[in-house]
Amino acid sequence: MSKFNSKTWNEVRGHGSPFDRGSADSYYDRPFNPHYKKWVNGKYVKVLRVNMTNFEVDEYYTGYIENEKLGHKKEY
Repeated sequence: MSKFNSKTWNEVRGHGSPFDRGSADSYYDRPFNPHYKKWVNGKYVKVLRVNMTNFEVDEYYTGYIENEKLGHKKEY
């Protein structure tokens, strides 16, 4: 039996997640810069690349690249 990741789909891909931040950076035409926001003591705290796991960086990359492929960009 394989190990089960206790994170649910929403925790992995929900608001503030690495995937969400990657897709938002692409949408707003910001540079590729892995990070995400984590809920700590009643507020969001920014987690930078240096403190991210390989899985979290991969999720950011996936969100960024998927949005780039779709071409969804904010029109200013």
